[in-house]
Amino acid sequence: MAALDNLVVTTALPAIREDLGGKLEDLEWTVNAYTLTFAVLLLFGSALGDRFGRRRLFIAGLAVFTGASAAAALSPGINELIVARAVQGVGAAVMMPLSLTLLTAAVPAARRGMALGIYGAVGGLAVAIGPLVGGSLTEHVSWQWIFWLNVPIGLALLPLARLRLAESAAPGSRLDVPGTLLISGGLFGIVYALVNANADGWTSAPVLTGLIVGSVLVGGFIHHGFNSANPMLPMRLFRDRGFFGINMASLLMYVGMFGSIFLLSQFFQGVSGYSPTEAGLRMLPWTGMPMLVAPIAGILSDRIGSRPVVAWGLTLQAVGLGWFAVILSTDVSYAAQLPALILSGIGMALYFAPASNALMSTVAPADQGKASGTNSALREVGGALGVAVLASVFSAQGGYESGQAFTDGTVPALWIGAGAVALAAALALLLPRKAKQPAEGTAASSTTPASSTTPASSVTPATTGAAPEQVPAAS
Repeated sequence: MAALDNLVVTTALPAIREDLGGKLEDLEWTVNAYTLTFAVLLLFGSALGDRFGRRRLFIAGLAVFTGASAAAALSPGINELIVARAVQGVGAAVMMPLSLTLLTAAVPAARRGMALGIYGAVGGLAVAIGPLVGGSLTEHVSWQWIFWLNVPIGLALLPLARLRLAESAAPGSRLDVPGTLLISGGLFGIVYALVNANADGWTSAPVLTGLIVGSVLVGGFIHHGFNSANPMLPMRLFRDRGFFGINMASLLMYVGMFGSIFLLSQFFQGVSGYSPTEAGLRMLPWTGMPMLVAPIAGILSDRIGSRPVVAWGLTLQAVGLGWFAVILSTDVSYAAQLPALILSGIGMALYFAPASNALMSTVAPADQGKASGTNSALREVGGALGVAVLASVFSAQGGYESGQAFTDGTVPALWIGAGAVALAAALALLLPRKAKQPAEGTAASSTTPASSTTPASSVTPATTGAAPEQVPAAS
């Protein structure tokens, strides 16, 4: 459910705009309200589970997510929908970091690899079919059903979680409340400014205030990460160039990918004239390709190392987005777009499969939980920034007035997305040539990460076929 809800709304955006009204900024917030709260509370949600009980907090997060899904479906206006999406993100941020930890404890060690592989494959499938599910429900029932879908599943899972999952906790763990407040306020201010810049003007008081205050708060969070005894994000980890490179590459990759999908899913409907279901199907060569290519990418990374596979994957993703920018027009055929979709999908798969192993190779086993959580949070932040930045470029150069206006805005936005992913490919070269080998007796720290948007275990990257996006292990 949590993985599906990242992209399920993208193919429903035209229907939501037609039904509830709203401007481009409002559509951005229907996506960003979820990814932003998900990102900034993800590490905090894991710490809450460690402190107060993982099953208890998992059930609480699931209840919040389910209730917020119903509220989103019942939203009478666009503002209410945005608020409900933000609350959904809060529930997901608590639920997701604990799900894989609970699964690991529930499955015998001999069957853990298979269980984690299934878990990762389900998460990858949810991301792949998100636009298709959203489009099909929007076309054949209504856009509200992309949220109603969660309600019966959530209601069925609540008693099952209570009865079938074992409780565990780490009472000595500490909550980093100052760090959570600093990064939440900072990212909200920056994203708010980017989303509203074209409507209010870059020099308007709200936009300037958001940029300045947001930047100061993010700076305070960085300072806190260097000087606090127990920060949610230890900044010392970024002193390793490989850790810095893979995390910045992840952030930039999501800037390009999320922002481009946000615009292209609307282009397929508003300009090419496809129905929501047809638009979702036509996105599958991109979003669904990791299910086919990730196992191959995992084998490649085992043989030649993660660095070249990640770098080539990001390069292909950048080429795919650039291809879109070159060929896009009001009368472009789907056949002309298909190579760009396939290239982008292959590139995404080559990046996803070895990314978590590449990340883990840059830190000591004791830091792997926080490292994976950091990477997950930065990917979600990248998604929110990508939608905000690319939509800002879109609204400055085009708009919804006509197919030509939409194309005029989308092309330069895609070039920005391609540039972001190309820079990510360059940063991936900072990764070490060979992975560090963990010491004996540290397997528990590397085999119990929990996952976020596209879950997969770091110990089964070649078998899940999913996009590994991990969050912290519970010690």
